[in-house]
Amino acid sequence: MNWVELGRFLIIAGTVIIVLGLVFMLSDKFPIGKLPGDIQLGNERFKIYIPFATSIFLSVILTIILNFFMRK
Repeated sequence: MNWVELGRFLIIAGTVIIVLGLVFMLSDKFPIGKLPGDIQLGNERFKIYIPFATSIFLSVILTIILNFFMRK
């Protein structure tokens, strides 16, 4: 690995970290995890949470993003 490749890797890694940080900062404003279709069962002693709708939503979004980057 030469210095140019290392530099590109560090720039990409830094960009990914910044984007993830922004997603975490803005996550309270989006209803991810509270979508219709997510199942919550339980009482005071235990709770079961099954995020069906959230899983499908995130899968579609990630598929679109990855297809956009992989076609270049």
